Amino acid sequence: MKNVRIWFKKDFECRYISHLDLNRTMLRALHKSKIPIWHTEGFNPHPFATFPLPLSLGFRGVNECMDVKLEDDNYSFEEIIERLNKCLPRGIRVFDVTEAVMKAGKIAFASFTVNLSISGKPSRLVCGQLNALLARDTIEIEKKSKKGFKTVDIKPAVKQYTVTEKFDFACLEIILAAGSSDNVNPNLLISALEEMTGEEYEADITRNDLFNSELEKFR
Repeated sequence: MKNVRIWFKKDFECRYISHLDLNRTMLRALHKSKIPIWHTEGFNPHPFATFPLPLSLGFRGVNECMDVKLEDDNYSFEEIIERLNKCLPRGIRVFDVTEAVMKAGKIAFASFTVNLSISGKPSRLVCGQLNALLARDTIEIEKKSKKGFKTVDIKPAVKQYTVTEKFDFACLEIILAAGSSDNVNPNLLISALEEMTGEEYEADITRNDLFNSELEKFR
């Protein structure tokens, strides 16, 4: 039995399906594809699959992954790609299959591209607002937890960032803390920006990569 990592993109209308629906979609595709995936045992066996770090609703994902166990160690990775793509909707495309190198628990950071704009206002204004927010010593925001809402400082979660002015939007490339112990959603930054400026922004968010604590790409 071999542990393998299936890499896929999540885009178009599939950006707006929940993680639970993504899980159902992938399990159905695994079942229909007839790939020799290890199934859970018990009364209702189903293909076993795990996702190292779920993607937030509405985000585009260009390097998403799912872990499965192959019962046939010699099964072709190319065959997995071809069979799964025949069973998946347009917005989910498998582009690679590899052996799992890092464990999900090693994930510490995620990189995002956040395109922000304000209707009728120049992109240089949004760039200035972003730089002003990110230059602060603290970025405090109300964050929901199991015990309710609490004020947290998300500035320590910002590992790296660059702000670039585009024709009609500001492009923020940012690496934020992610994983099981500390996970900061880019939407929290946008909320902090809106609170600071009193503006309402249009945002397009893509998650690009996951990293370990040494900023090595998750593989």
